[in-house]
Amino acid sequence: MRQPTTEALSLVAPRPVRTTRRRPAFARVLFRTPFTALATLLLLLILAVALLASLLPYGPYRQDILTRNAGPSVHHWLGTDQLGRDLFARLAFGARVSSVVAVASTLVALTIGVAVGSIAGYLGGRADSLIMRLVDAMYAFPDLLFAVLLSALIKGNLSGSISGPLAGLVFIYHATGGLLGVLFTIGLTSWLTVCRLVRGQILSLKHAEYVDAARCAGASGPYIVRAHLLPNTIAPIMVAATLAIPNAVILEAGLSFIGLGVDPPTPSWGTMIVDGINSLESYPYQLWIPAVAIGLTLLCLNVLGDSIRDALDPMLQRRL
Repeated sequence: MRQPTTEALSLVAPRPVRTTRRRPAFARVLFRTPFTALATLLLLLILAVALLASLLPYGPYRQDILTRNAGPSVHHWLGTDQLGRDLFARLAFGARVSSVVAVASTLVALTIGVAVGSIAGYLGGRADSLIMRLVDAMYAFPDLLFAVLLSALIKGNLSGSISGPLAGLVFIYHATGGLLGVLFTIGLTSWLTVCRLVRGQILSLKHAEYVDAARCAGASGPYIVRAHLLPNTIAPIMVAATLAIPNAVILEAGLSFIGLGVDPPTPSWGTMIVDGINSLESYPYQLWIPAVAIGLTLLCLNVLGDSIRDALDPMLQRRL
């Protein structure tokens, strides 16, 4: 019997598909300019300072009346505030607070937005109309005003001593210095955009041929959403995350600025700006230091967000 030749086997056997082809393109987009590389390095530096803040020689709560309002020196790299607290230590711990708020609140927003958007997009009909009318009603409120009202409600109910089902939340609230209320506030006000993006993507995909084939094979609705629809919404979810993180940073600073964020003396960039405004005429550096930190962080996050959005754009990848 004649054996099949190598050429015949190559025509019959499937060729392996390379799945790592997009990785170099993503890396090229992420580091295609010096600005994206510089933004990455600055963010890594901020995260390193936040993680290693406990190793600093001065704590953020230590007060030294003899060194009040001192300028930058060898002992205090960025000077001290009106209570003699080291500004670099408070800035480092404030970076930790901002990082935790940005990551945790974004995860909360993505969880709620993906779940609600998936239900609305897949079910359609009356369920979709009811959910989207609720989303539109919440969109009618300005984001900052809604966050202020929600933060005031959470802070008023959890800042005191309560017994009962909410006792555990009250304990966590006081243990985190009011950080729990900020996480709830930002997370519950940032999921609307994610919900709309996921719903629109699922509406455009739920009648695709592979979804109909899975439905004819007996797959349930939750399985179709989890296995076939959600993997195709990764790109808009990533874009929404890159937009939600800088918004969470600036919203946390704004809530702390008006007294609805973390509780004093927990260091935060927003509370540092409030303290700096009180000493603006005599010691302006106390205001510029946290303001520059917030500005650089937001700039780096926006630059990296644009790079990630470009990396997930298939039209741009074809041109690379």
